[in-house]
Amino acid sequence: MTDDAIQPTPNFCPLERRMSDFATFGEALDYAAQGRRGLNFHDPRGQLIRSYPFSELRADALAVARRLLARGIAPGDRVALIAETGPDFAALFCGTIYAGAWPVPLPLPTSFGGKENYIGQLTVQLQSSDPAILFYPPEIAAMASAAAERQGCASASWDDFAQENAPDCDLPELRPGDICYLQYSSGSTRFPHGVAVTHEALLNNLAGHGHGMKLEANDRCISWLPWYHDMGLVGCFLSPIANQVSTDYLKTEDFARRPLAWLDMISRNQGTTLSYSPTFGYDICARRISSQSHVAERFDLSRWRIAGNGADMIRPDVMQGFVNAFADAGFKASAFLPSYGLAEATLAVTIMPPGEGIRVELVEEERLSGSPRDISRPARYRAIVNCGKPVRDMEVVIRGESGQPLSDHHIGKVWCKGPSVMHSYFRDPDATAECMVDGWLDTGDMGYMADGYLFIVGRAKDMIIINGKNHWPQDIEWAVEQLPGFHQGDIAAFAVETENGEEAPAVLVHCRVSDPVERIKLRDEIRDKVRSITGMHCVVELVPPRTLPRTSSGKLSRARAKKLYLSGEIEPYSLAA
Repeated sequence: MTDDAIQPTPNFCPLERRMSDFATFGEALDYAAQGRRGLNFHDPRGQLIRSYPFSELRADALAVARRLLARGIAPGDRVALIAETGPDFAALFCGTIYAGAWPVPLPLPTSFGGKENYIGQLTVQLQSSDPAILFYPPEIAAMASAAAERQGCASASWDDFAQENAPDCDLPELRPGDICYLQYSSGSTRFPHGVAVTHEALLNNLAGHGHGMKLEANDRCISWLPWYHDMGLVGCFLSPIANQVSTDYLKTEDFARRPLAWLDMISRNQGTTLSYSPTFGYDICARRISSQSHVAERFDLSRWRIAGNGADMIRPDVMQGFVNAFADAGFKASAFLPSYGLAEATLAVTIMPPGEGIRVELVEEERLSGSPRDISRPARYRAIVNCGKPVRDMEVVIRGESGQPLSDHHIGKVWCKGPSVMHSYFRDPDATAECMVDGWLDTGDMGYMADGYLFIVGRAKDMIIINGKNHWPQDIEWAVEQLPGFHQGDIAAFAVETENGEEAPAVLVHCRVSDPVERIKLRDEIRDKVRSITGMHCVVELVPPRTLPRTSSGKLSRARAKKLYLSGEIEPYSLAA
C-alpha cells in the first residue's frame, strides 16, 4: 500500500455511540473495535502515515497481553512504557490492561536537560513504580536500558518484544475496582507521585468528559499533546476509545517544530473538530502567523467546534490574540472551552458548557491576596477565567483555612469528590492521607465558585507571602511578560531569603540581550515593573534562554527553578552594580 492509498478512519460510524458506559476499559475497547473509527498518525508536516482502526488496536493489544503473560507478567505487576505517540505504545498500553497488569506511561527525552538528566529522571520513576519490565522505542535504547539497569528491572525495545511468541491463553478477568493504570503527574521528579486510577474511576471520568463536551456523530479529535501527561493520555487517547471518536495525532516534538501543521490538520477535517491545548499552544500559533498573510487561504477553522483550554493558567489575552490572528480563517471565540482538571481526579473536574466560550471576571489583587484595600494606590485587577461547571458525578467545594465551606466569590482551596477521584498515590499512604479526607481530594489549587462555575486563581503552594501579604507569582510573571521582547514561560517568580534574613520576590528572566549596558537597563526596567505591583524591591536575575525548567506537560516549574537557582545550577548573567 502506498502512502497515497492510506485512508483515515471515518468520523461517522453506524455503531451506536456509548458514552463510556462500560465496567472496564477492556470492555470499552472491545466495543469500539466493532466499529470503523480509530487512531490516525501523521508525519511532521501533518500528512497521514498510519491508519489504525480500533479493531486493529484491539487485535494487537490482545497479542501483547498474551506475550506479557508468557513472560510471567502477573495481574497487579507494573509495566513501564515510554509514551511515544504511535501504534506501538497504544497496543502496549491496552495490552497491559488486558493482561491485568498496570501500564505506567513515562516521558520521552526532551530537547533540553541532556542524556544523564533523562536517565536520572527515568530511574527515579522506575524506583517509584517498581515495574516488572520497561518497554521503549529502539531510538532511545541506550538511555532507557541504562535507567532500567540502574533500577534492576528488565527492559526491551518494543520491536524486540513484538518478535516474541504470543501463545493462546486465558486472560484474567478485569473488575471495575481493579487498578487500570499508574499515572505520574507532571510535578516533582525527585519525589514522584504515581496516581493509581481504577477502571471505574477512568470510565466515570471519560463519561463525564464525553457528556460535558456533548459529543456529536461527526466529531473528530485532533491532538499533539504528549501521552505521558494526563490531558494527552486520558483526554486524547483513552477518551476517544471509550467514547468511540476517530482521532488524528501529530507528535509533540513535531508540533514544537511546525505548530501550524496542527491547524492544517484541523482545516482538512470535514467533520467537526475537538482539539485541546494549553495556553502556550495557542500563543505559539498566533505568533507564527503574525508575520504571514493569506490566513483565510491556508486555513479553514470554521468547523472547530471545541477548542479546549487546560493544563495551565488560562490567559484571556493570549486567547484573544489567537482569535485576532485566525478570525479570517473562520475561528469563532465561542469555540473555546476552558476546563480544569488534574491527574489525581483522573482528568476532568470542570468543563465549560460548549458554546459559552471564555468568560472572565476582573478581581482586585487585594482580594486575591486577602489583604485590606490600600487606598493610597490605584486599584489593580487580574482577569480570572471561568473554568466551567463540575463534570457529571463530580462535586466541587471551596474551603477556608479551617476547612469550612465558603460561599460564592470567596477565595479558598478547591476540593473535589466523585467516583473518578484517584484510588491513592502508589505505595505512599502518607501523601495520600495529606490530600484525601473522607473521599474529598484537596487539589492544592486556589479558586472560588460563582453560580455553579469554578474560577481558578492559582496554586496554593506557589503563593509568595511577604510581610503577611500574599502575592501570586502569575501576577508578577504576567506583568513582566508585557514588557517588549518576552514570551510566556520566560519568567519564573518565587520568594527567596535576602542577606538580612527577610524574604523578597525573586524573578528569573530569560534574557536575549547581549549588550552589557542594555542588560542593566533591562534588569532595572523589570525591577521597576515588579515594584509597581508588589510595592517591594525584588531580586532580578537575567538567565540564558531555555534555562528555566518545565514539567512534562510543558508548564513552567517554579519549584524546580527555585531549587536550581538556590543550588547554583542556574547561573545568571553577571551584571555590574
